[in-house]
Amino acid sequence: MTKYKIAVVPGDGIGPEVVASGVEVLKAVAGICDFELEFTELLAGGCSIDKNGVPLTDETLEACKNSDAVLLGAVGGPKWDNIPNNLRPEKALLNLRKGLNLYSNLRPALLYEPLADACPVKNVKSMDILIVRELTGGMYFGDRGRFQSEDKLVEGTVKGLSAYDTECYSTAEIRRIVKEGFRYAMGRNKKLTVVDKANVLESSRLWREVVNEEASNYPEVAVDFLYIDNATMQLISRPQSFDVIVTSNMFGDILSDEAGEITGSIGMLPSASLGVPGTPGMYEPVHGSAPDIAGKGIANPLATILSCAMLLKWSLNEVHASDLIENAVLKVLELGYRSKDIAGKDDDKIVGTNEMTRLVLDELNKVGK
Repeated sequence: MTKYKIAVVPGDGIGPEVVASGVEVLKAVAGICDFELEFTELLAGGCSIDKNGVPLTDETLEACKNSDAVLLGAVGGPKWDNIPNNLRPEKALLNLRKGLNLYSNLRPALLYEPLADACPVKNVKSMDILIVRELTGGMYFGDRGRFQSEDKLVEGTVKGLSAYDTECYSTAEIRRIVKEGFRYAMGRNKKLTVVDKANVLESSRLWREVVNEEASNYPEVAVDFLYIDNATMQLISRPQSFDVIVTSNMFGDILSDEAGEITGSIGMLPSASLGVPGTPGMYEPVHGSAPDIAGKGIANPLATILSCAMLLKWSLNEVHASDLIENAVLKVLELGYRSKDIAGKDDDKIVGTNEMTRLVLDELNKVGK
């Protein structure tokens, strides 16, 4: 029997609740599909700061490197808002991505037909977009700092304390993620949208140059370019017209959250962070730690469960198991069950975290019998 090692990082806020759901589903589908999973639970984020004084220890990073895949909940919360920047919980997430060399973030935004009423955009009945986000470059990893400026504004006020964050991309960084975008587009509807700000940013102009160079290798793929401000509007007015979007770290972060809201709730969005083949990928819901609902038993576990489906497909190559999870989630939605964030009709059957998880497990068990 094939055995896989999964590093489990529950994190903060609702992270432990939804990760527990994901682990239950993974255990169930492993039993159905006859493979074995070994789970190792690790600390990262605010909980690691509380226990270890740092958001991510070397030991945790090493354990993640030695796994076949990493399942992450969420990190952060207001408890740690006023600590030094280098110790903030979010550093755990950035350092995991960097330490595992994860440069490609896949964020599928799928509007399930049963959730059409939960979509806040009128007359949108379907949407299936794959956002391919560059993950280890750009402003999030660029040079940053603060300094005192004695320069003056036009009215004579001294600028004083100033801060800067640098957006920097190399052709090699751009090329490898652009190739990923083209590859995924070839497997879908052969349409690639590149989102940038080339009318202002030099880094975006370099992105366009690299995309145009690579486009000749994929003559079947139709390529278009959108400025980020226009893209955010077009994503609302015509979401069904997009297929694959490839973009920078910060723009991808913004667009995927917007796309999540169009699907009915960001609580429905899974994600995969991938590096070179053979290295462990990291899988997490897009929604964050949501500390305001932590411990209330109402968090939507479906984004995490769907992230587990991606984990099975992209890191373990257990495609059948991945399909079983996705089909189980769809069946539960077709039966009218909803967590609060995706409820849109009076006759929706609203359930909490544990009940939603049980419903998915029930559908899986039907297949296993």
